[in-house]
This record gives sequence, structure tokens and C-alpha cells, in this order.
Amino acid sequence: MPTYITLYKWTEQGIKSVKGVPDRIEAAIKAGEGMGGKSLGVYFTMGEYDLISILEAPNDETASAFLLAQGMLGNVRSTTLRAFTKEQFAEIVKKLP
Repeated sequence: MPTYITLYKWTEQGIKSVKGVPDRIEAAIKAGEGMGGKSLGVYFTMGEYDLISILEAPNDETASAFLLAQGMLGNVRSTTLRAFTKEQFAEIVKKLP
């Protein structure tokens, strides 16, 4: 399955209700699983981003739907990166002229 790394920042609403984050994370993991995805990890970070999530999803459309649903809740804004393993990258490079 494709892998996605998502960088999250709290919204004003999200930081005001930060005590509920552990429960919201569990709900998000279950929602992702319900869409056919799998959480590989969620990390709370210091610096420019507040959270990082690593997710596997069946395809880009499923990952997009999951991320849009999370954004609709209003607690976070996100930037998502499609990640490739070193093996996948090697296959990409083989296709170069």
C-alpha cells in the first residue's frame, strides 16, 4: 500500500481542546482503518509542526478522503507527502532515460 507522511499544525480550535487529542487520535486511527488504511505511527513533535502521522492507504483517493475528513473537524491543518521506500525509489530510477 502507498505510504503517506502528514505534517499537522493545530488550529486555534485544536489547541484549545488539546486535552482531547489522545481520544481524537484513536478515533482517527479507527476511521482510517475503516477506509482500508493502516496507521504506522503518530508522533507529537516540537518545532514548526505539532504532529506527524504515517499512514498506509490503498490509494491516493482514499488517503485524500481520510485527510479531508480530518480537516473538516477543524482541529488541524495538514500537509501530506507521498512517501516511497528505497525499493520503490530504485524502481522509479530504473524508468529514467
